Amino acid sequence: MTINEVAAGESRARLEENLERVEELSKRLVSALTRRHPTPQALNGPDSALYAKAAQAYVQEWVNNPAKLIEQQVSFWGKTVTTFVEAQQQLARGKLEAPEDPGPSDKRFKNPLWDNHPYFNYVKQQYLINADAIHQAVDAIEDMDEKEKRRLRYFSQQIVDMFAPTNFLATNPDALMKAVETEGESLVRGLENLVADLEANNGELVVRLADDNAFEIGENIATAQGEVIYRNRMMEVIQYNPTTEQVQETPVVLFPPWINKFYILDLKPQNSMIRWVVDQGYTLFVVSWINPDAKYRDVGLEAYVEEGFLKAIDVAKEVCDVDKVNAVGYCIAGTTLSLTLSLMKKRGDKSVRSATFFTALTDFSDQGEFTPFLQDDFADGIEEEINQEGILPSFIMARTFSFLRSNDLIYGPAIRSYMMGETPPAFDLLYWNGDGANLPGRMFSQYLRGLCQRNEFAEGTLEMFGETLSVKDVDVPVMSIATETDHIAAARDVYRGVQLMGSRSKQFVMGQSGHIAGIVNPPSKGKYGHYVLEDMSLDFETWKKTAEFRDGSWWPHWEAWLKKRSGKKVPARIPGDSAYEPICPAPGTYVKLKAAKQIQ
Repeated sequence: MTINEVAAGESRARLEENLERVEELSKRLVSALTRRHPTPQALNGPDSALYAKAAQAYVQEWVNNPAKLIEQQVSFWGKTVTTFVEAQQQLARGKLEAPEDPGPSDKRFKNPLWDNHPYFNYVKQQYLINADAIHQAVDAIEDMDEKEKRRLRYFSQQIVDMFAPTNFLATNPDALMKAVETEGESLVRGLENLVADLEANNGELVVRLADDNAFEIGENIATAQGEVIYRNRMMEVIQYNPTTEQVQETPVVLFPPWINKFYILDLKPQNSMIRWVVDQGYTLFVVSWINPDAKYRDVGLEAYVEEGFLKAIDVAKEVCDVDKVNAVGYCIAGTTLSLTLSLMKKRGDKSVRSATFFTALTDFSDQGEFTPFLQDDFADGIEEEINQEGILPSFIMARTFSFLRSNDLIYGPAIRSYMMGETPPAFDLLYWNGDGANLPGRMFSQYLRGLCQRNEFAEGTLEMFGETLSVKDVDVPVMSIATETDHIAAARDVYRGVQLMGSRSKQFVMGQSGHIAGIVNPPSKGKYGHYVLEDMSLDFETWKKTAEFRDGSWWPHWEAWLKKRSGKKVPARIPGDSAYEPICPAPGTYVKLKAAKQIQ
């Protein structure tokens, strides 16, 4: 037997082994899919009414302006035929190469075969032509409600992204090359990854972004030293150990969002905001919210305000023996901090000396990229899910946010995991992104309907605790941090909400980058800069053009502002040296509750 025959036999054996594994994995795949939690149709995509409106608008456009639509079609046909002819001419010359490709760059098409191989080049160019035609057709529609047009743009973009040739094995050169090189092993590993993700999420396809086994909370992430000194059904309050002999008299109470876990602010020592604040000489308290299950179905925003914000502020005041604290709210916790400050104003409670908001919306009059998810059909689907489960499961919120950046957060990771058979990376930020939290049914319904849809807080009509709350009631000194490319809380929308606040002392800072990277931006990195201008009487565009750009993190600028509102220096406070004895070490127990395990 020749060497080639031996090699061929070994290759066939490996192929047969892989086929056996595929059969076994297929059975597990079917079993996992049968456990899938049914979700309302409105949460799975646009309903038929949207397509009907789009079709009606398109027909109306054809009747009113047929020349324009014919022009679009002729342009599309011309580009398509030209691309085909160029490819045919190259083949007729006997050259297995693509025509010159001056097309736009796209990181999905990094493989050289997309440019120099006639088959892949033709597929790529035709895809880009199709995408451009769809975008032009949508933009050309007139006399359509702006909200509906935003939705149409969003869903048409989802179709464009979904049908990218990189998403299919037959038209993805990277995946094909990997399959050949590994004799099909990469495809088997990809199927294993797919089945594992389905099994881990009760039949829901949630693409793993990071290697779950690479991190353990409290061991190699969320490792800042401190103690849980208070716990109730809503939260644990962590007091962090001082690292300076003296601290500012006024403590800082930081409220992170409860959509995700607080340790985004303490991923590792090098970029930990929690460590940095403590190192500047502050007594820091951080709230770690419960990850709710169905028992929390009737918990509303009132519970977050009363048992969360107000209680944490009281705990910090008692521990430090002071009358006031400096409060910080991030994202939805910033929105709710503003509600709390309005309530405190009504009650005559002056416990907050200053408030800092990280990427926090208080005016929802412009729904921006979330327009598709804030219309009644989607909201009705959310409430149907809440009525079934008592909570909004974390995977629905995660999926919603992911589709706003589908190429980066869905298709790209899915290609690497399921088509290339790669293990998800050991990346702490992506691990945190996948460690979401459920949301109580009543709370989310209040937030979705009252704040997002009806904009009641900005309108001054929000009823809570027997009071009518308004953003104008927020009158403590305020600093608001927004970020330049935030797709969740757009800087212009954050700015507009702060302008409505009643504070005499207001500052707005805009960091570079987005919702996370623009906030978790330590000075040691020297990566992203920020814009500063104290005059908030200007409209946003004028403010942006006039603001001073400064290199590096905004953290030191904020700390200088905070220090002026933090009193004198006092001896450092050790957790547990007050009426609140330590319960357990930081990061506590609530942060370790996993959402997926609670949904059966």
